[in-house]
Amino acid sequence: MSSKRTLFLVEVAIFTAFALLLDIIPFLSFKIWGQGGSISFAMIPVFIVAFRWGMKGGLLSGFLWGILQIALGVADMYFFWQIVIEYGLAFTVLGFAGAVSKPVQQAIKAGNIKKSFVYIMAGVFIGSALRFLCHFYAGIVFFAQWMPEGWSNIWIYSLVYNISYMFPSFILCTIIVFFLFSKQPRTLLRTAV
Repeated sequence: MSSKRTLFLVEVAIFTAFALLLDIIPFLSFKIWGQGGSISFAMIPVFIVAFRWGMKGGLLSGFLWGILQIALGVADMYFFWQIVIEYGLAFTVLGFAGAVSKPVQQAIKAGNIKKSFVYIMAGVFIGSALRFLCHFYAGIVFFAQWMPEGWSNIWIYSLVYNISYMFPSFILCTIIVFFLFSKQPRTLLRTAV
């Protein structure tokens, strides 16, 4: 096995474990709903992997994070397909942030702060939006029975429910990932693009 492949696997494992830790440490994750959904820092390590290694690294890290949540029993599990969508798929698609990994790395290496912020925000938005869509769909299909009184439309309820934690998480992750990459570019960027 090449040293580059070994480094890839080690980094994916470490950052995935870090995402899980950030997710389960109580004061770093603000759970705002009874059936899941929290504002947390936990997506940040997956985005870092995605920006360092591209979509392959991000997708693998997100997938492993979802599987670890299931394996350790920290996932909110109600139905088989809900688990597949909200843990197998929703966390995996965070890795699509890696679609802009090369422009992120190039902008940071060039010292272009505005471009690096725009690309980081775009990548975090892609991953967050895709994750949101998974949770939104699952909310419509699986959680109508828990819709509170006064709500008559499951689509609006699922939209409000899921955007209430995904949008703040998107903002939080964009700011922190940008801060980390701008303050420690050599540490966070791969040497070979």
